[in-house]
Amino acid sequence: MLLYLAEYLMRFHSGFNVFQYLTLRAILGILTALTISLLLGPAMIRRLSRYQIGQHVRNDGPQSHLSKAGTPTMGGALILVAIFVSTLLWADLGNRYIWVVLAVTLLFGFVGWLDDYIKLVKKQSQGLRAKHKYLLQSIFGFGAAIFLYYTAQVPVETQLIVPFFKNVALPLGLGFILFTYLVIVGASNAVNLTDGLDGLAILPTVMVGGALGVFAYVAGHVHFATYLGVPYVPGAGEVVVICGALVGAGLGFLWFNTYPAQVFMGDIGALALGAALGTIAVVVRQEIVLFIMGGVFVMETVSVILQVASFKLTGRRIFRMAPLHHHFELKGWPEPRVIVRFWIITVILVLIGLASLKIR
Repeated sequence: MLLYLAEYLMRFHSGFNVFQYLTLRAILGILTALTISLLLGPAMIRRLSRYQIGQHVRNDGPQSHLSKAGTPTMGGALILVAIFVSTLLWADLGNRYIWVVLAVTLLFGFVGWLDDYIKLVKKQSQGLRAKHKYLLQSIFGFGAAIFLYYTAQVPVETQLIVPFFKNVALPLGLGFILFTYLVIVGASNAVNLTDGLDGLAILPTVMVGGALGVFAYVAGHVHFATYLGVPYVPGAGEVVVICGALVGAGLGFLWFNTYPAQVFMGDIGALALGAALGTIAVVVRQEIVLFIMGGVFVMETVSVILQVASFKLTGRRIFRMAPLHHHFELKGWPEPRVIVRFWIITVILVLIGLASLKIR
């Protein structure tokens, strides 16, 4: 929105040309989203507390979590507001990738809101039924995949890029639609499963989102993409602005979500942010790199799958409790230790993912 204003003002002063630079608008996106989160956070927490939209805690989980009962949740709405406002202000609204990422984020946030609303307001502990949740996620995920497939302008947009290897790109054809659906829905649910401790999910989301912003900038710049041997995707560079907004909004939310948390993001935030990461990874053609950088999300998801499969097949559990972070809590790790160690793992994995830019 402000980009168009800057383009108009360029007629009167060439200095406004500075807003054409993606790096500047990405930085402004970070700062805008961060400011919105910090300013609106206290008011949102008070409102959620006033309406008694508080967290329910399972009795069979770690006993230290019992004190979290009643902590305001659905704070993910704060993240979504900050992302949307910041992106609408600083991004090129004529770019189709901006709209598909925003649409997926909003729609998956709606699914999360329904789940939270049923659990916290309607007081139905199961929330949105799993089959209904996955039906909505599937509709939105396939919708985004079909849109990206049929609006693709160059072959690389529907190819699977293998990191750490030069010129290894596998044509997916119509399989791109199914693959993209799995990436978006899988990432959404993976972040949701990870969101179980104070700040555990949001900082890895910020780090992965920031790293994907680097890939977006490179993928959208023909000279950098050629030099580094990564796929050039016309228009993908603009996604760095929404990545910046995600980083700023996430850091602002972490201010209130860090241990001991004043607010939880709830499904409205976790499902939306995971879907956003998945969609961005598809746009910049770095789905495998997302799998690497989001290794904490992957571990949490795999731990749940293994736990359920083992119990159904053998009647025994592999972990003391799933997802994985609860297993370590029940082994005696204090909650802050689990959180920080998972953050450290994410830092390492993000660096490995970023290394794929050069190691080919």
